[in-house]
Amino acid sequence: MVLKFNFRNLLPAVIVAALAAGAVTSSANAQTQRTVVGERYVPTIWVDPDGCEHWVMDDGAEGYMTPHVNRSGVPVCRRGNVCGVMPSDQFFATDSHRISAAGQQRLREFFQSATASGFIITGHTDSRASDAYNMRLSERRADSVARVGRSTGARILDVRGYGERQPRVPNNSAANMAQNRRVEIICVR
Repeated sequence: MVLKFNFRNLLPAVIVAALAAGAVTSSANAQTQRTVVGERYVPTIWVDPDGCEHWVMDDGAEGYMTPHVNRSGVPVCRRGNVCGVMPSDQFFATDSHRISAAGQQRLREFFQSATASGFIITGHTDSRASDAYNMRLSERRADSVARVGRSTGARILDVRGYGERQPRVPNNSAANMAQNRRVEIICVR
């Protein structure tokens, strides 16, 4: 199956649905046409250690999500680094987003002692469930950590769930899957 699109006339949701189908022909103008067969389109957004938000589209097109640029047009991002990786097995029961009392206390201590102007919270899972389920679970877990942070007065800049899409290690053993079940806290300084 080969679909033809004129990207100027389509809504982004239609493009994403069609690209996810697996085969696409795109035409940016009437003279240039590119055919992609068998590739799966997965839109991606991430925050790098400098606090810059990136997006990637099909064909490797990439850009910054920040509207702030310097006079040369270079994006100005918040300085940030991963300052905390919390193994989610220590905070959450299986298939749950409720944080244990001990886990809440450790998080409160972390947020109170961290020297950051803000935090970005990202949730991650292993690959044992469906992608859609893992996305929801990682979002709920990141939200739970963010609630604890807000209760201490921490400034939470963003909360994201990545599900199984950004593993630290391959999901090929129980020990590796445990490493991938985590909540990362990015400190913005």
